[in-house]
Amino acid sequence: MTDHAYDKEDLEAVYRVIAERRDMRHFAGGAVDEDVLARLLSAAHQAPSVGLMQPWRIVRVTDPQLRQALHDHVEVERRHTAEAMGERAEEFMRLKVQGILDCAEVLVVALGDDRERHVFGRRTMPHMDLASVSCAIQNLWLAARAEGLGMGWVSLFVPDEVAGLIGAPEGAEPVAILCLGPVDAFYARPMLEQESWTTVRPLDELLGENSWPI
Repeated sequence: MTDHAYDKEDLEAVYRVIAERRDMRHFAGGAVDEDVLARLLSAAHQAPSVGLMQPWRIVRVTDPQLRQALHDHVEVERRHTAEAMGERAEEFMRLKVQGILDCAEVLVVALGDDRERHVFGRRTMPHMDLASVSCAIQNLWLAARAEGLGMGWVSLFVPDEVAGLIGAPEGAEPVAILCLGPVDAFYARPMLEQESWTTVRPLDELLGENSWPI
């Protein structure tokens, strides 16, 4: 431990919130206090970004018609995804994959439209802008869990169609519809594992030393 480490209680809180974060699909309605939402958005905005480009753009959805339109679009894509699942189609359709109509807040997170001018850190890896946005989403996710709120990342959508719904300029690319709000309980384990869709792989299967994991 170095002189810059947090004290034991704070350190345990950091690791606890990481371990207890869940991709939530079941929400209890209610509301998110404006001060809490401001803290969560500030946490997202403090994320690291390649070349300090801050590529994230966040749209708070407060129009019920827009929320419904997003839900309807996701449902269409859910059926298309099921068709692509083959023999697991029916099993997939039984999963709850989004809570857009149930959650307190809906946020659409997108890559900004001015990304191409940023070369620092992106010349050989242009997708680092997406990595940066993902860091912002993870910041928000962890902060939400610490505040006792659930969050789910919905990715079943066509980016161009969602861009049209939120009035995004050409070149912008939505990457997440985030469902946020109170929940009755957090899943004890990742929901897809609880529903026997898949299993979480142990770290030692994914970790290598000096070469690719075997």
